[in-house]
Amino acid sequence: MDTLTPAGRSERMSRVKNKNTAVEWRVRRLIHGLGYRYRLHRTNLPGKPDLVFASRRKVIFVHGCFWHMHSACKLARMPKSRLEFWQPKLERNRERDRQVQCDLKKLNWEAMVIWECELRDEEKLAGRIHAFLA
Repeated sequence: MDTLTPAGRSERMSRVKNKNTAVEWRVRRLIHGLGYRYRLHRTNLPGKPDLVFASRRKVIFVHGCFWHMHSACKLARMPKSRLEFWQPKLERNRERDRQVQCDLKKLNWEAMVIWECELRDEEKLAGRIHAFLA
């Protein structure tokens, strides 16, 4: 059962951002520190990627583990209340992510997904990013 009133839940959910999140900012700082430059949220590409490296034809998506259902991740647990709402919503997010990846591939763009939980080990993540962009 939800502990908030419907109005309280609506107000809290309205504060959830879909771009320029704290996780995204951390990834941006890491990539900038590695010496790479990028553009943000290009609307002419499928899925409006978080970071776009046009000269390399590569994009990076920064995904929250909960919102994009990162498999085998503690942060991606299914809510206990209102499953009839949450399950289809999160599944649609996952399906949309798959479709965006497919659409980008058809346009000859390479995509990388960085999960929120990967920021626990920034050194390892930096190596992965460098290998992707090199």
